[in-house]
Amino acid sequence: MISSAAALPSSAEVVVVGAGVAGLACARHLDAAGLGVVVVEAARTVGGRVRSEVVGNFRVDRGFQLLNPAYPEVRRVLDLEALRLQTFDAGVAVARDGVVSTVRDPRRHPLSLVKALRFPIGDTAEKVAAVRWALGAGSARSLRAEDGPWGEALDDAEIDGELREQVIEPFLAGVLGEADGSTSRRFVDLLLKSFLRGTPGLPARGMQAVPDQLAKGLPRGSIVTGVEVRHAGHGPRSLVVETTEGGLTADAIVVATDAAAAAHIVHAPELPPARGLSTFWYATLNSPVPHERAKLLHLDGDRSGPVVNTAVVSEVAPSYVVTDSERRSLVSAQTLGADTSAATEAAVRAQLGRIYSEDTSAWSLVAAHEIPEALPVVPAPFTGPKPVSLGEGIYLAGDHRENASLQGALVSGRRAADALVADLRQGRRAG
Repeated sequence: MISSAAALPSSAEVVVVGAGVAGLACARHLDAAGLGVVVVEAARTVGGRVRSEVVGNFRVDRGFQLLNPAYPEVRRVLDLEALRLQTFDAGVAVARDGVVSTVRDPRRHPLSLVKALRFPIGDTAEKVAAVRWALGAGSARSLRAEDGPWGEALDDAEIDGELREQVIEPFLAGVLGEADGSTSRRFVDLLLKSFLRGTPGLPARGMQAVPDQLAKGLPRGSIVTGVEVRHAGHGPRSLVVETTEGGLTADAIVVATDAAAAAHIVHAPELPPARGLSTFWYATLNSPVPHERAKLLHLDGDRSGPVVNTAVVSEVAPSYVVTDSERRSLVSAQTLGADTSAATEAAVRAQLGRIYSEDTSAWSLVAAHEIPEALPVVPAPFTGPKPVSLGEGIYLAGDHRENASLQGALVSGRRAADALVADLRQGRRAG
């Protein structure tokens, strides 16, 4: 399946640059179509931005990532049963003025309906407006309506009070990587629709299990890691991929990296910028939440620091505690921007103390990850998929071709493979 740089061949029918989710999905589709594929990856492991690592006694993901089993492409491409998904509860816990209030989706937690009606954040009118907005998300009517920033959509829906400021905005900030309300309303509607259909969770072996499963389905030796691609383009007689280990000729090339890397590798049209995120992981002696809140995402309604969301991951996914130790719980916290400096970590730790009403000074920092290109920007108007073919045998894949989600990455890989196969079958040199 995976080879080192020494096994880099001199030629291949198709070279896929990047062994992230999009590149691996693309390679799987190409292999199924009977094409010889070589995937070239700069890192030592597959996964791209979807990666995990074991640090001490804990398994941590690079960034706070979740797998939504309701995504259609996820259900089509992945073996969810084999991933042993461990799901969050469908709801949130909101800390405000030292008090934590919870709200759950009454459709999946019928006994929580009365509690949802009594949720102390937001008045009745704003709650009704929010329910109407959420239930209409992703409908044919909403998708036909004129697009604009999601912040303006909340204004139009008359969601403009405490519920918006202390719950909706912090929640969406973690999902979108921004807190200014600038992302496409239409795209946010599609995300909300997916949240209402499925409950996100974490694979037993971390998010790394997703690319590992995709890679496992490829022929032995078809993935070469530890080789950086510097340029891809046209040579005298064929397409050429220039790497740190030499050149590689191909009939077709798929560049399946983030937008910034793709712009360096090929002469591509204007690609979208990306937003950065950072995630901090802490080990604690015991869980800082009671049982009834154990599997909920926690938000800071006071918005008193850089943390946009936090969770006791070990309560949701016990498998993230790899070995027995004195410290038995694992807490994650996500912030906007790529900044894990000492000053930011101190602010995160202090804010977590307020959210969980606990002294966090003894918590041990397990890992801190900066992901500068975490999510591509999805501005309004969101018009759907972007072209994957650059012509003359070169293609693009990645969430920047579709939308900022795991669903988008997987679909982009399939679309790039389908376009390439169709071009070859029509007798053109994939152009």
